[in-house]
Amino acid sequence: MRYSVTLLCALTLLVFFSCRKDFSAELSSGNLSFSKDTVYLDTVFTNIGSSTYNLKVYNKSNKNISIPSIALGKGENSFYRLNVDGIPGKIFENVEILAKDSLFIFIETTIDYSQVSNPIYTDEIVFDHGINLQEVTLVTLVKDAHFLFPSKDANGFIETISIGKTTDGDDLKVNGFYLDENTTFTNEKPYVIYGYCAVPPSKTLTIEAGAKIYFHANSGLIVSKNATLTINGELNNKVFMEGDRLEPQFSEIPGQWGAIWLRAGSKNNSIKNTTIKNASAGIISDSIGNNSAPTLIIKNSQIYNSSNFGILGRETNIYGENLVINNSGQSSLACTIGGTYNFVHSTFANYWNNSFRQYPSVFINNFFTYNKNNAQVVEKRNLHAANFTNCIIDGNSNIELVIEKAEGTVFNYSFKNNLIRFKDPNDPIHYIDNIFNGNPHFKSPLKNELMIGQNSEAIKKGNEQGRILAPNDILGVTRSIPADIGAYQHIIFN
Repeated sequence: MRYSVTLLCALTLLVFFSCRKDFSAELSSGNLSFSKDTVYLDTVFTNIGSSTYNLKVYNKSNKNISIPSIALGKGENSFYRLNVDGIPGKIFENVEILAKDSLFIFIETTIDYSQVSNPIYTDEIVFDHGINLQEVTLVTLVKDAHFLFPSKDANGFIETISIGKTTDGDDLKVNGFYLDENTTFTNEKPYVIYGYCAVPPSKTLTIEAGAKIYFHANSGLIVSKNATLTINGELNNKVFMEGDRLEPQFSEIPGQWGAIWLRAGSKNNSIKNTTIKNASAGIISDSIGNNSAPTLIIKNSQIYNSSNFGILGRETNIYGENLVINNSGQSSLACTIGGTYNFVHSTFANYWNNSFRQYPSVFINNFFTYNKNNAQVVEKRNLHAANFTNCIIDGNSNIELVIEKAEGTVFNYSFKNNLIRFKDPNDPIHYIDNIFNGNPHFKSPLKNELMIGQNSEAIKKGNEQGRILAPNDILGVTRSIPADIGAYQHIIFN
């Protein structure tokens, strides 16, 4: 009983003192310190909320203080929102900070582009007034954009498109929508896509030089049977395709959106001078076994930070020139289930360090397996060609090229004048004048800087056939004679 009384008294005292609000505090004298003098909220799209940013306010004095007011300079009309020590609002009065203590202010914004005269929107957090006034500036760049998204019916169901069948024969669907007729994405303002944007059968989506396409999570681009994707980036006016999180901390995060999916039967797809970043799979290219004309021609383009594959080809036909792929959770280039693949002066690297990677930088096979009636079934296809000329295949694993062949099939491949991280196969038929396990001397592969330097073993080791096909490198530099291997002519690093 005695212990119970003692405990009750202790709890009473604890509750009493913890609930006191009348601690002694002096008025702030304008000597606050801040973690930042300017808070940059980075770029936001019109009417899309920003991430939450923070500002820390310090009372470095030995006395408790009370700040008469903390408010946004534009008051209730400001497009910014504050949260001061857990309380939301735009104007706050008599905010107290203990001696040698601090408080957090959290800042967000949602801006309507049509209601601002300047795309650089600013305001201030104003502390106190008069001679004690202190300010912290807030800055946001707001972009207008085209927003493309699935519609909703009267019952609130989101529009979907079919992408195949389940194992039970049911339609497999994703949230998405079809474009109307032939469509052009211009460079006038960015495009922000929610869900999967599909090019209708027999129609073309053309993307102009300088266009910027941003994809929300679980979104992407689908090119249907007999449809065509044409991306017309230029050397000094590239097309960019990435996730819609514009904050710097998201600039290199893989897997923020889905993929560009060239479905079986799509045709004459062309991608030039384009950067594709932070997808689950940069490009998925399917085909119907056509080995005469490429399903995809891709030139002078870069694919980075794919959580699975940079390019996944499935019995397709791809021609690539001055192509750079790096940092993929599985393979940077996977040429699977046979098909036709030709790559010239390209760089396939994989310095993925986000998780364990079980596949090499370049993976080639001509079959796939599945289970049927509790038995494994192997489906074989012909590999009509897998030709690599003047390419770099490298990464942070010991072997970055794996080739798997199903017996009893056509299986044609050739590697000429490449630099490959690979065990020398001693095979003069398929491997001619290659450099095995040499030093490419990349500038900074972890930062996706795959330019080669003055110590690269790829310098002047390319063959003439490849140089004739691609006389300029990915930056437009005229190739030397003999040419350097890979997508870049070498430079001298500072």
